[in-house]
Amino acid sequence: QVQLVESGGGLVQPGGSLRLSCAASGFTFTIYTMSWYRQAPGKERELVASSGAGSTTYASSVKGRFTISRDNGKNTVYLQMNSLEPEDTAVYYCNVKRGIRTYWGQGTQVTVSS
Repeated sequence: QVQLVESGGGLVQPGGSLRLSCAASGFTFTIYTMSWYRQAPGKERELVASSGAGSTTYASSVKGRFTISRDNGKNTVYLQMNSLEPEDTAVYYCNVKRGIRTYWGQGTQVTVSS
């Protein structure tokens, strides 16, 4: 079955960096678009970045600060987050859509605070 396991979250000061990882299994990783979403308290879940079919997309709020990448040999997608701001505080989720089904990881908390 499909499994997505995120790691790498934590507490970081404003201006700091974190790298999130999402280890995927149970499907052919190379042919699917992988995405990172986040959900802040009291807000809807929002798309942060996607990688697939040779292209990447970013939310305007993170463009230039976050980078999504993938290691197809390790079935892992990463989110490098630089210049973090308190507004980036959220639970970050890994996501893949296969046909009509959408799969989510359990999420990893990122807190940006001094």
